[in-house]
Amino acid sequence: MTRNEAREVEHEVTVHAAGTEVYRLLAEVENWPRLFPPSVYVDYLERDGNEERIRIWATANDDVKSWSSRRILDPGAMRIEFRQEVSAPPVAEMSGTWIIEPLGEEDTRLRLLHRYRAIDDDPDGVAWISQAVDSNSRAELGSLKTNLELAAGAADRLLSFEDSVQVKGSAKDLYDFINEAQLWADRLPHVARVELTEATLGLQVLQMDTRTRDGSTHTTKSVRVCFPHRRIAYKQITLPALMTLHTGYWEFTEDEPGITTATSQHTVMINTENIGRILGPDAGLAEARTFVREALGNNSGATLNHAREYAEARR
Repeated sequence: MTRNEAREVEHEVTVHAAGTEVYRLLAEVENWPRLFPPSVYVDYLERDGNEERIRIWATANDDVKSWSSRRILDPGAMRIEFRQEVSAPPVAEMSGTWIIEPLGEEDTRLRLLHRYRAIDDDPDGVAWISQAVDSNSRAELGSLKTNLELAAGAADRLLSFEDSVQVKGSAKDLYDFINEAQLWADRLPHVARVELTEATLGLQVLQMDTRTRDGSTHTTKSVRVCFPHRRIAYKQITLPALMTLHTGYWEFTEDEPGITTATSQHTVMINTENIGRILGPDAGLAEARTFVREALGNNSGATLNHAREYAEARR
């Protein structure tokens, strides 16, 4: 490799899912938290036809990182090109392409190409990047294959819903109540214990014990991305036994001065392997969906009502 010449590498995996579905799931970035385990939240910054700029928040070891990328979508060729806007040393530049190749109606070859260059073309930097790209791509494609196959064939296990309340109060006060989760054990009856860390402003790790109807507790851990004073998005990284995925957001929309709609949204993937153990041998997927909907809805509904009381008391 000559100086200033980028290195190109390729990895691939075969996915048991239709090519059109694989492309759709990768193209729609709102799917990423259920496809890529480290991905917490992805937001569109700019969109112009098939070109877009996105920002990604993801876990890295015990930390949360954020970066922005540009993408060019080609649905006809089923290709997605991407390029990091700002790369972290020793990377000077990083770009790549997802290539989706149907292998019949139910199988797809998914190819991942990377093109990268080290700062000053340093040989040690090149070696470090090469090793990182290889190990990360192998791990990413392995989990992506599993999650793409689940997502493509699991519509009955996926559950999305939201609950809203109208509040005579400001979006800021409602946001503050949800943002200040370190106070929830004192403010919310269903929260037994809470621990909140925020090493970077707006990026939170929330661990809490939630009381269930029978008096027991279960522990969850979430990563939260906060956008004052309009939205707090999250992904649970320690889950209850009936879920393999739980993402969501709290959203606050001022309909008019002093009147705000507060919304709690959930997206859940049911863990079918644990239905019998948790709900009994006669329970099935329908019962699990109802149980999860009621459990999450009751807790988030209670939180919304307490947030409403808090905000309305500050008018």
